[in-house]
Amino acid sequence: MEHVNPIVHVIDDDMPTRDALHRLLSGFGFEVREYPSAGEFLLSWPPDVPGCLLLDVRMPGPSGMDLQRALMQRADAPPVVFLTGCGDIAMSVLAIKRGAVDFLTKPVEREPLLAAVTAALERDAAQRADDRRHDALRKAFESLTAREREVFEQVVAGRLNKQIAGDLGTCERTVKAHRAHVMEKLHARSVAELVHIAVQLQTPPTNEPPRAMARLQA
Repeated sequence: MEHVNPIVHVIDDDMPTRDALHRLLSGFGFEVREYPSAGEFLLSWPPDVPGCLLLDVRMPGPSGMDLQRALMQRADAPPVVFLTGCGDIAMSVLAIKRGAVDFLTKPVEREPLLAAVTAALERDAAQRADDRRHDALRKAFESLTAREREVFEQVVAGRLNKQIAGDLGTCERTVKAHRAHVMEKLHARSVAELVHIAVQLQTPPTNEPPRAMARLQA
């Protein structure tokens, strides 16, 4: 079961900055946790809990960019919002191409910060919802019998019941029964929906690593 409240993970080596961000975000109802380094975050991060990162760039040890790159290899990587005093255009472009929600510079105004954090949490919620839907679809497909899967594959390939019966060495009535079971188990109302399901099953869900690889390998 997911944590009820998503967490904003503030990762910054400057304590006054962390404390100021904590006070601001908490004042607007966000649950906040602080970390002085990327390493401290990785040691404490609960990956099964929804949330996002508010991440500095330059810190002792691994930088914020290093952490983002490492998280790109994980299936459960949370969305990232960069907040830094030392960024440049090239760095911001790279961060966004790697999937960052935003790249903000210090000092940051309250409204852009809250908007970026809200957008990051919304992205995380959408990713998790997509993962749950894909998992449910995968489980439904796995409930099909071997013959039902054969019928499913033939139907989405555009084959008629009579043709499927001939290929499988059975009667058309039996194919219709299998087809009805497939539609019921997959909650599909038409052949078009079965085709859409087939496409979804062939597309890796976001909970299969790497989640961000399609954005950019850089």
